Amino acid sequence: MEKNIQDMFNKIAPGYDSLNNAISLFTHIFIKKIAIRALNIKPDSKILDLCAGSGDLGRIIKDTTPKTTILGADYSDKMLEIAREKNPDIEYFNMDATKLEFEDNFFDYVVMGFGLRNIPDKTAAIAEIYRVLKKGGEILHLDFGRKTFFSKIFNLIIISAAHFFSKQKDAYIYLINSKNNFPPPESLITMFKEQGFRCMKIKYLLFKIISFQIFKK
Repeated sequence: MEKNIQDMFNKIAPGYDSLNNAISLFTHIFIKKIAIRALNIKPDSKILDLCAGSGDLGRIIKDTTPKTTILGADYSDKMLEIAREKNPDIEYFNMDATKLEFEDNFFDYVVMGFGLRNIPDKTAAIAEIYRVLKKGGEILHLDFGRKTFFSKIFNLIIISAAHFFSKQKDAYIYLINSKNNFPPPESLITMFKEQGFRCMKIKYLLFKIISFQIFKK
């Protein structure tokens, strides 16, 4: 990940959760729970929370399937500080998603929420996910979906909320641009297939503003 993106996330980390709650009216938590439930995680699994951010996905997994081993990875130290406070039972590492320091065929599942769009070399990140997953392992990828009328309205909500709740307005302009420039789910499916994955499920939420896909190695 480029250093300027890393620095940006370090700056917005202290208010990240509060602003997400304000922007989404807390719907982001329910969306994440729906996506994790669709993965149907089995007990005693090893799970990588990649681009873990402030640790929401790891917390949801621990709450729903406590008998799992979760490791988290992110490139922002400040985000990881928050994740560790929220999830003391999860071990977090500062890692580049394109150069993961885990063994081949190590994890049963990888979960990734709103992270791939912040990685310049998306192909390299997907290849690393494939490498660290066991054969038959699955990845849940959650992010924004199709670019619709409702998606444009959501951009205005982000700008308004950032104006009132955050001093880092430039960061949220970047996030809007990264959302708008992110490949649509259909293109993402092609990218994952090119690295050897099979698409098992795709689902749209919130008027197709949000999408998640489940892939199998």
